[in-house]
Amino acid sequence: MTWFRCPEPRPWAALRLFCLPHAGGSAVAYRPWVKEISPAVEVQAVQYPGRADRMGDALVSDAGQLARLIAGAMAPLMDRPAALFGHSMGAVLAYEVTRLLEERGHRPLHLFASGTRPPHARGDREDVPIWQRDDDGVVAAMAELGGTDADALRDPELRELVLPYVRNDFRLIEEYEHRPGHRLAVPVTAFAGTADTHAGPDQVAAWAEVTEGPFALRVFEGDHFFLVPRQSGVLAEIQRTLDVPA
Repeated sequence: MTWFRCPEPRPWAALRLFCLPHAGGSAVAYRPWVKEISPAVEVQAVQYPGRADRMGDALVSDAGQLARLIAGAMAPLMDRPAALFGHSMGAVLAYEVTRLLEERGHRPLHLFASGTRPPHARGDREDVPIWQRDDDGVVAAMAELGGTDADALRDPELRELVLPYVRNDFRLIEEYEHRPGHRLAVPVTAFAGTADTHAGPDQVAAWAEVTEGPFALRVFEGDHFFLVPRQSGVLAEIQRTLDVPA
């Protein structure tokens, strides 16, 4: 099973945008982007194992291992200029993938990190990690973040299917340890929501410390999932940064 979902292949596109979903998310989160993003950009959304059409694949609960798998799968698609976008857990993974690509001589054009604190400043850990809580506790944590997935999990059958990979993703990000090393050379743009209680603009601004390249902070109205109602603004900023026509 391949690692990427490309809703609309664009062999003419000037560059590829690799998109990494949030904890509990899947590649379908980026499907709406294809209708609005510039024709000059081909969207390649990462499909993590253990969910959606990869439900039969083994879950990966170690961020370093998952980043290595994604980076390896990405290599054949680096024949065109590429940028990475990640939201929440996906931003941390996008950072780790970018590090690996730089080390292997495939430096991306840009890293877009959305809705999370930077890898070296994850903040205090929960007394009881979310991934170790009972099912209701995990669902409550999802609802607190503002995701629509929590509403769907009222269905017992759906909960049985979804909670294993949601719990896995929380474990991945909660047990993540940033490994010291060189700062990125890749320019970084960080996105934050004004009402995000887990990663507000002040905390997200610390992404500036992960790169030697240019850094920009862009703030949008909204909570942790501001990028859904603010999709047009987020995509406009990505296109402006990558200098592609709308």
